[in-house]
Amino acid sequence: MAGSREIRNKIKSVQNTRKITKAMEMVAASKMRKAQERMRHARPFGEKLRNIAAHLANANPEYRHPFLVKRETTKAAGIVLITTDKGLCGGLNTNVLRMVTNRLRELGNAGTQVQVTAIGNKGLGFMQRINAKVCPSSCSSATRRTLKS
Repeated sequence: MAGSREIRNKIKSVQNTRKITKAMEMVAASKMRKAQERMRHARPFGEKLRNIAAHLANANPEYRHPFLVKRETTKAAGIVLITTDKGLCGGLNTNVLRMVTNRLRELGNAGTQVQVTAIGNKGLGFMQRINAKVCPSSCSSATRRTLKS
C-alpha cells in the first residue's frame, strides 16, 4: 500500500498538471481569438477581390482569357497549396496534402508538368520531401496582409 508521502506527491503532481493544462488552454484560446480576428480583418480583402473579379468578368462577356478556357490537353499546370505553419489543426494539413498528392499523381500520369506554389511551412516542407517542383517564390503564411482603401 502506498504511503501518505507518495499519495501527497501524486496529488501535488496531478494539481500541477491541471495548472499547466489550464494555462495551455488559455494560450490556445488567446491564439484562436487572434486568428479569428485576423480572419475578420481579411474578409474585406476577399470581398474586394471577388468584386474586382466579377467586374472584370462582366466587363466584356464574350472575351475569354486563355487561362480560363478549358483545353483538351495541357502541357503545364500550377497548384497553389495553402497549409498551416504548425500542425495544430487536426487533419487539415493531412487532408489538403493528400488531395494535392492525388492531383499531382493524376497530372503526372497525364504527362503534364506541374509546379507548386506553397504557402505555409507544412506544405512547403512536404512538397520538398516528395521532390515536387516548388516555385521559388513560395512564402510563409505568417505575413500580414492589409487592405488599403
